[in-house]
Amino acid sequence: MTTLADGVRPELGRNLTYGLLDNLGRAIVTGRFERESFPTEAELAKQHGVSRSVTREAVKMLTAKGLLSARPRQGTVVQPTTSWNLFDTDVLRWLLERQFSVELLKQFNQLRVAIEPEAAALAAQFAGEDDLQRIDQGLGRMEAADRGLDDTLESDIAFHVAILRASRNPFYAQFRDVVGTALRTSIRFTNRIKGRTASVADHAAVRDAIMARDPDGARNAMRSLIGDVLDLIEEKGDTAV
Repeated sequence: MTTLADGVRPELGRNLTYGLLDNLGRAIVTGRFERESFPTEAELAKQHGVSRSVTREAVKMLTAKGLLSARPRQGTVVQPTTSWNLFDTDVLRWLLERQFSVELLKQFNQLRVAIEPEAAALAAQFAGEDDLQRIDQGLGRMEAADRGLDDTLESDIAFHVAILRASRNPFYAQFRDVVGTALRTSIRFTNRIKGRTASVADHAAVRDAIMARDPDGARNAMRSLIGDVLDLIEEKGDTAV
């Protein structure tokens, strides 16, 4: 096992537990253990040159994410995809990093269209001044990105996350990390198909309805925005990979 001078394993990074977690999580999600059994903690420790306590903690974290389970007389086994916690941002990131799936992208946006229009309607009713300011700033960043003065991806994410937070509903707000993680793939994909960044005008319509305290208008504007993304995936997805 090759190590750096300070004892850091280059393939795991400085935090060995999280490095091993990321390494094993990605291997599970990409199907490495579909045809072979998952190693024991002792085998993992030897393979990666880390302590048993590091492997034990990484396995415990993967179990909490639904990727592994410990069964009597069977040891640690990989769980079926239906058991994985898809709202865990690590799991979602590993899924999006594996071989690209238009179907997964479509399913994610189907989730968005069920959540974000209602979050926008709630924001129109309950957002505080700070919330409205963050939404406006997100749109301002998108306008700046159109002029090459900000990052198109990060500004788009900031806008959508600001609306989730502005809903003042903790359940919707909890989706901010999931939305932020998955949008990084979704936005890149749809922008590549369209050959341009997201429509600032469409996002401004959502902002304006929220500012006007118009729940129905905010809901419809957000539904239209995400609906356009779904239509684009349906029409061009098969030829865009």
